[in-house]
Amino acid sequence: MKQVAAALRERVASTEPKLRAMPEAEAAHKPAPDRWSKKEILGHLIDSASNNHQRFVRSQLEGGLTFPGYEQEGWARCQHYASADWGLLIDLWSSYNRHLAEVIELLPPAATDETCRIGSYDPMTLAAVVEDYVVHLDHHLAQLARPVPAS
Repeated sequence: MKQVAAALRERVASTEPKLRAMPEAEAAHKPAPDRWSKKEILGHLIDSASNNHQRFVRSQLEGGLTFPGYEQEGWARCQHYASADWGLLIDLWSSYNRHLAEVIELLPPAATDETCRIGSYDPMTLAAVVEDYVVHLDHHLAQLARPVPAS
């Protein structure tokens, strides 16, 4: 888990300055009515951190658990990420992920073997959930790095 934690710290350290350099207008741009803006993508990553935080901690405390699924469109809509302050979103995302890196690094080895069920997905170990968190993060960080097409 130390390698996963280090990878997460590296993602935050390399991405945060790029996000801070991004103008609010670019962050707010919606490529299509049914596609997320960069603000909404970063909001989704905050939601991912929040949901996974619960999984990482509760699995240690209570063992094999079933967690609810995640209705991403509803979460983004209810939290108004499209109109949120870009700097606040960056602060929350980077702080939350630095905290999660600590949680991940300190996971007891026995906890990583605990089985988690998330929504209707097949059960997986907590270690797999942690590793998938960074894979999911990388997917969306690549989206955030794409330039906005000129209008």
